[in-house]
Amino acid sequence: MLARIQTLYLFLAALLAAVSMFLPFWSFSSDHLFIVSDFGASQIADITYTVSCFAGTVFSPLTALMALVAIFQFKNRALQTMLIIAAIVFFVLDLFSGLAAAHFMNQHFLALGTVVSHGPGAGLYSMLPEPVLLFLGIKGVKEDEKIANAYKRL
Repeated sequence: MLARIQTLYLFLAALLAAVSMFLPFWSFSSDHLFIVSDFGASQIADITYTVSCFAGTVFSPLTALMALVAIFQFKNRALQTMLIIAAIVFFVLDLFSGLAAAHFMNQHFLALGTVVSHGPGAGLYSMLPEPVLLFLGIKGVKEDEKIANAYKRL
């Protein structure tokens, strides 16, 4: 049913994944402000940086989509669990792509000899609760499975 606690967890995880797409993941400042985000690749001619940025553009929506689809698979708990695990994998790939893009941008500035200050942005912080919410969603699905199996024995 949709009136389960894992629905709230999965909805919040999907919402955070969607919000993190539009917030800056990492920022660098020197003369100008350079932002690493899913939809905003900088004008650095490094292919690894560009691929890392665009990987985040793919993995963030997939994380949100998997969490949303998992909400409506309440009748098939095995599929629901698999979708949540897929969302966790996409989250890890999204986090890795963002960190890789920030690392490659930092390497670019170091190669130029430019002194920059950098730090995480709101996009990173909005992503951090996602795996906790997804694991809580899996826990709720497992509890539903226990309840369903208990009724089947009666």
